[in-house]
Amino acid sequence: MPKPRKALVSLAATPYYHCVSRCVRRAFLCGTDAASGADYEHRRHWIEERMRQLASVFAVDLCAYAVMSNHYHVVVHIDRPRAEAWSDDEIIDRWLTLFTGPVIVQRYKRNDALTAAELDLVDQLAEEYRHRLADLGWFMRCLNEPIARQANAEDNCTGRFWEGRYKSQALLDEKALAACMAYVDLNPVRAGMAETPEYSDHTSIQARISHARGHDQPEPLQPDYLYPFVGNPREAMPPGLPFPLHDYLELVDWTGRILREDKRGSIAGDLPPILDRLQIDPKYWIYMARRFESRFRGLVGSAYRLKAACTAMGYQRSPGLAACRELLA
Repeated sequence: MPKPRKALVSLAATPYYHCVSRCVRRAFLCGTDAASGADYEHRRHWIEERMRQLASVFAVDLCAYAVMSNHYHVVVHIDRPRAEAWSDDEIIDRWLTLFTGPVIVQRYKRNDALTAAELDLVDQLAEEYRHRLADLGWFMRCLNEPIARQANAEDNCTGRFWEGRYKSQALLDEKALAACMAYVDLNPVRAGMAETPEYSDHTSIQARISHARGHDQPEPLQPDYLYPFVGNPREAMPPGLPFPLHDYLELVDWTGRILREDKRGSIAGDLPPILDRLQIDPKYWIYMARRFESRFRGLVGSAYRLKAACTAMGYQRSPGLAACRELLA
């Protein structure tokens, strides 16, 4: 029986999550439907633009994403302290970019005269919005619902467009985060839709490569709507992904070449340095780059981090412990 969402998401355990939403009724999110010949390529832009908009509103950062033909992947970082630091007025302004809001909030924004009881109600609503703006479930809801409505209107039909609920995996440490991001970024290469990461349309890796190439700077610039790479962990670590950008790009390029060649057991000798730092066996890395989503369950990380997270979340057992122990030891 599936666990309730509150039992799968714990910011005390990790702020990083991998989410997947898939279509039903043979619906196509984007691309060309081989059965009907209909072209839905423009829907890729719908979801990319919606992701960017939500990242500018929510206290949720985009780490990686890939928009495929009938599903999409997104890796996010939830920054609750950032939401806690926003003022009530900023919280309300952000919420009203997505929703109309109740009449009392509209009156507050018009600077109408409000009673003390009405101001208390506005404060309560602001706190509720603050919680929602740092909530994975609300982020995914605000992402999926508009896409479903647009697609149903275009298809002239009603009913579900997405599966019952999105799938999520908690990424408990650097190894799990790097493996999952590379798995997501290499989806088009693995599916045979692109030859190399830079030609993988509608992916975060293409956006990062294009932005780095388009600016002649000593340090490669990064897209402002994506969570930045800030280098290896150190004291006074700024907010961002705990890897150097060039190391990650090299890792994804190397992995993509191995996946395309599809030579089982053939591992190139010039391994990316990031694998040494993360202490991941190259053969296990390639395995995870192919099967991360199917091999791991809701919590992904080293055995120690997995057990600690399960204890904190009240689990009686540690699901997926054998896979984590084997591949992320």
